[in-house]
Amino acid sequence: MKRKLAVIVALSAAGSCANAQTPAPSSVQLYGVLDAGVEYVNNVSTGRGHVTRMPGLSGGQLPSRWGLRGTEDLGGGLRAVYTLESGFAVDSGVALQGGRAFGRQSFVGLSGDWGTLTLGRHWTMSFYSMLDADVFGPSVFGLATFDPYLPNARTDNSISYRGTFSGMTVGATYSLGRDGAAPANCSGENAAHECRAWSVLAKYDAPRWGVAVAHDKLESGATGGFFGQPPGTTPNASNTDARTHLNGYVRVGDAKVGGGLIRRKLRANPTPLSTDLYYLGVSTPVAGPFSVDAQLIAIRDDRPNANAKTVVVRGNYAFSRRTSAYAMLGHVSNGSNAAYSVTAGEAVPVGPAAGRGQTGVMLGLRHSF
Repeated sequence: MKRKLAVIVALSAAGSCANAQTPAPSSVQLYGVLDAGVEYVNNVSTGRGHVTRMPGLSGGQLPSRWGLRGTEDLGGGLRAVYTLESGFAVDSGVALQGGRAFGRQSFVGLSGDWGTLTLGRHWTMSFYSMLDADVFGPSVFGLATFDPYLPNARTDNSISYRGTFSGMTVGATYSLGRDGAAPANCSGENAAHECRAWSVLAKYDAPRWGVAVAHDKLESGATGGFFGQPPGTTPNASNTDARTHLNGYVRVGDAKVGGGLIRRKLRANPTPLSTDLYYLGVSTPVAGPFSVDAQLIAIRDDRPNANAKTVVVRGNYAFSRRTSAYAMLGHVSNGSNAAYSVTAGEAVPVGPAAGRGQTGVMLGLRHSF
C-alpha cells in the first residue's frame, strides 16, 4: 500500500511539474501586402512633359508591407501582444520609412477587456480616426498628395492605448521622441524635452454608420522638421504642427459613403501655415467581382490663390479574396499659386508648374497574404 501511495504521489508531482512548464497558448501570424503598378502623369514641372514610372513609395491601393503579429494568453483575460511590420518598395525591394527594418510598426504590450496598452513605434490616432471615412486610404492618388503626413502618421518612442466599449473607441499616444529619420530628423528624448508628440481619439461605430474626432500634435526641435512644411521653414523648438480630424461614414445598401475635414495649424517661422482639407468619397460594388471607388478632395489654404482640388476614380476587379487588379484616373486643379501633384507615388516631385492642372492614370495589381 505504501509503495502504491508513493507511486501515485510521484506521478502527481510529475504531472504538476509538466503542467507548470507547459507554455501558455500563443499564436504568431505572418501577413503582408504586395501592390505594384505603372502610372502615367502629364504636365510635369515647368514644361508640358510627362513621366511613366512604377511608383515605389506606395502601391496604387495600399503600401506594400510584411509583418509578424502575435499574442500569448497570460490567463485571467490578459494577453501579451506584439507587432513587427516592415514597409518596402516592390519595384526595387528597398526598405522604406528611412530604411528601418520595421518602420511601419514595432511594439509590444498587454491587452485585455480594458483595452490595449503598448510601447514602441505606433500609428498615431489620426490613422485610426480615418480608417472608415477615407474610402481611398493611403493610395497613390488621394489625400497624401495634399498632406504627406497622413500616410506617415507614426511616432517612435511612444506609449499607445486604445480600447473599445459598446461601440465607442477611445485612444491616445504620447511620444518621448517622435522621429529620428528623414525628413523629420527630430528624435528628441533629450534633456531639452524636444520633439515630443501626442494624439487622442474618440470614435463611435454603429452597425451602419460611424463618426470620429481626433487631434494630433507634433513638436519640433532645434534641428527637427515636419512632413509637408513650406520651403524655408527654420527648425525651432517652439514650432508645432497640429491636425484636428472630424469625419464619418454611412453604409447605404452595399455602398459606403465617407467624408471628413482635417484642419491643420503649422506654427513655424518664417512660414506659418493654416489649411482645411475636405474629402468626400463613395465605394460600391458594381457587378460580381467589379467595384468602383470615387473621391473628391479639396484644400483651402490661407496663402493667396493656393487652393486646389482633386477628383479620383478607381475601378477594381477581384480575382479572389486576396488578389485584385485596379485602374485609377485622377486630376488635380491648382490655384494660380498652387503646384500640387496628382500623385504621391515617389519622393522625387513631379508636380506641375504653379496654376496648372495635372492628370494621372495608373494600372496595378495587389495581392495580400
